[in-house]
Amino acid sequence: MADVRQILGDLNKGSFVDLMKKVIGESKYVQNNPPDLIPEEDRIVDHVLDILDPYSTKNGGPLVINHIAYTPNRGNLIVEYPGTDPKKVVSFVGMHMDVVPANLEQWEFDPFSLSIDGDKLRGRGTTDCLGHVALVTELMKTLAETKIKLKSTVIAIFIASEENASIQGIGVDALDKDGWFDNLKNGPLFWIDAADKQPCIGTGGVIPWKLEVTGKGFHSGLPNKAINALELGMDALKEIQTRFYRDFPPHLKEKVYKFEAPSTMKPTQWFYPGGGNNQIPGECTISGDVRLTPFYNVPDVIQKLQEYVDDLNANIEQLDTRGPVSKYVLPEENIRGSMRISFDEAYSGVACDLDSLGYKVLSNATKEVVGYVEPYSITGSLPLIRDLQDRGYDVQSTGYGIMDTYHADNEYCLLFDMSQGYQVFASIIAQLED
Repeated sequence: MADVRQILGDLNKGSFVDLMKKVIGESKYVQNNPPDLIPEEDRIVDHVLDILDPYSTKNGGPLVINHIAYTPNRGNLIVEYPGTDPKKVVSFVGMHMDVVPANLEQWEFDPFSLSIDGDKLRGRGTTDCLGHVALVTELMKTLAETKIKLKSTVIAIFIASEENASIQGIGVDALDKDGWFDNLKNGPLFWIDAADKQPCIGTGGVIPWKLEVTGKGFHSGLPNKAINALELGMDALKEIQTRFYRDFPPHLKEKVYKFEAPSTMKPTQWFYPGGGNNQIPGECTISGDVRLTPFYNVPDVIQKLQEYVDDLNANIEQLDTRGPVSKYVLPEENIRGSMRISFDEAYSGVACDLDSLGYKVLSNATKEVVGYVEPYSITGSLPLIRDLQDRGYDVQSTGYGIMDTYHADNEYCLLFDMSQGYQVFASIIAQLED
């Protein structure tokens, strides 16, 4: 085991930083916020290929490289370092090549170019997830340079995007349908898209919802003739949330997995058609999400939310109102306030198997390199991996960015943390050789 670590050595910091400069320099063009911002992940692929293609089989090297694109300019990259035992595999997956948008006016430095402040590597994508793209690229390059003989095949899968991949026809969903994941059940699959150098053992599922509220608009001076859609939306949402927390309370396993928060259901956006300050709106839309710990089932929650809304519509007279003339039914006009709930694409969270080989080697490697192991769980989401787990993959998750700067303004990572991440990868490979 020690020989493998010694051969792989430490992260080549100069080479890593050079690649970071190139990929962060593309971050402006891989911002993901459709329909306004459509990322072109092939810009990142090109830089990775510049590093790895000289070691490809077509150029006499050991790396088997496949550039797979289902959508123009939005490719995925699969890099394989073959081992001697076809039944042994270790894979590093999830390094997505898109980033969340950055507003220049809110940053203290240019988000779209790498700047260095001591040990800080600053720019959009350094922590999530272009830093991991560069880190795993360096790992695969070192394997190819050393030509180390391994039993396990090492596979890296750089994906175009993790969010909405099934809708866009890109990323891991499409790769999985075409069978590119079939061989990965023969060993642990490490999803490299978390932070803080510790195993992320649990994540939340997400159910995006939209509540459309219909009342009756009228002049503010005659509120008795209106059904105020804003008031109806607020009162109905409060009742829906009350029922949600009754039916989906904190789960006992959340303490075992160290979740920072239980399942939650809350609004995040509010829309109404507009109008003067003296107009009571007759309609509005409230949107939000459910963040669900993996110990509850997404279909069950969707069914319950629909039941809540159906019951409120049938018994709207019993809903709390506000003030002496606030009402949600106008009997003389045969008008009733009503709601309709709908859902966008939902996905489940994951609770990693803490008894699996993957978790054991990740935990050992983390303790060896970082000095301690403190696994954590969050109701933030890592889409797509629950399905892999359900179908028999040993999915584990970790990452080497900084949680406090994840998706945040003034994003940065630490070169020291990324260097330790490389050492963790080397230790994982070494342990699996034993």
